[in-house]
Amino acid sequence: MEKAMTEKKGAGIFMAIMGGIGAAVGLWALAALSFSLSKAGLSEVVRQYMVAIGLISEQATLVDFYTHIKGVEYLVCVAFFAIFPVFFKYVNTTKVTVPSQR
Repeated sequence: MEKAMTEKKGAGIFMAIMGGIGAAVGLWALAALSFSLSKAGLSEVVRQYMVAIGLISEQATLVDFYTHIKGVEYLVCVAFFAIFPVFFKYVNTTKVTVPSQR
């Protein structure tokens, strides 16, 4: 019984430490975001974020641009092929009606 109480107390301390670390990281991220917004403005911060994660980039030639568009098209096709069977099954389910009791 005493061992279970000690383990429960240890788990509580661990969760408190992890929560404190998470709160500190969250506070730091909020401070960094608010500072960058105050210095550069929303549009520049969003542009830099999109460049950093690879959503937008400079294409030097038409072939680079076409290759990028083709890659995005392939991703859209894969998403469609994954989602369409689920949608088709949802649309074509038989509706069961329960007769009313009078």
